[in-house]
Amino acid sequence: MTKQQRLDELKAEIIAENICPELAAHATQLVMGDGNPDADIVFIGEAPGKQEDEQGLPFVGTAGKFLNEMLAQAGMTRSDVYITNIVKYRPPNNRDPEPEEKRQFWPYLLRQLEIIEPKAVVTLGRHSGAAFIPDLHISRDHGRARWVKYHEATFLVIPLYHPAAALYNGGLRQTLIDDFCRVPELIEKYVRPGSLSEG
Repeated sequence: MTKQQRLDELKAEIIAENICPELAAHATQLVMGDGNPDADIVFIGEAPGKQEDEQGLPFVGTAGKFLNEMLAQAGMTRSDVYITNIVKYRPPNNRDPEPEEKRQFWPYLLRQLEIIEPKAVVTLGRHSGAAFIPDLHISRDHGRARWVKYHEATFLVIPLYHPAAALYNGGLRQTLIDDFCRVPELIEKYVRPGSLSEG
């Protein structure tokens, strides 16, 4: 079975298990992820927005356009990486995902990562960053890679600001671009050739 088939099965399981039924009732569809299931890098946001909910793909709105731009500046495209969110349904009125919603989706995110086996997890924004690094201060920790052990798995996690942050605060735009462009170099530095984890 290919990695994509396993991801499709996981998506079907989330729907069958009726995860976060209140969110599902308000959403158009489940937004599982997009990109290359064999990717070395998985980008993780917090939850889909309006356009993501309509199109069934993560990061397709304004923040997504900026994400594509930054990928290009770092010498990558969406087809080189995999993009997903912790919470897979759009919260009503684009509110922040609640702790319980993140908790319910968390095991499925870990299984997504288990299937893809990326060399690095790049978190976008405070919510996804804090899920991996509980004491995260995004203003202090952005762009700093660290190993995070979670049960059996070990991930190289690189927390970055959310692309939307640069849309609200122009001063962060260059910071985000600089952090983004350093991602391949950080992976090179931290990940031994041929090793997917230190666990």
